[in-house]
Amino acid sequence: MADQYNREMHKVTCSECGKETEVPFKPDGTRPVYCKDCYMKHKKPRDNY
Repeated sequence: MADQYNREMHKVTCSECGKETEVPFKPDGTRPVYCKDCYMKHKKPRDNY
């Protein structure tokens, strides 16, 4: 079982602000990748049912 805290990180440039950041997946180029701040702006609110 893979250790969730020992993931391979990939350096990317945020699609919105241009800031360099790291993500725990290898982007395939078909979707935008955001830094943490921009991701929080784009994230849809979760329904609490």
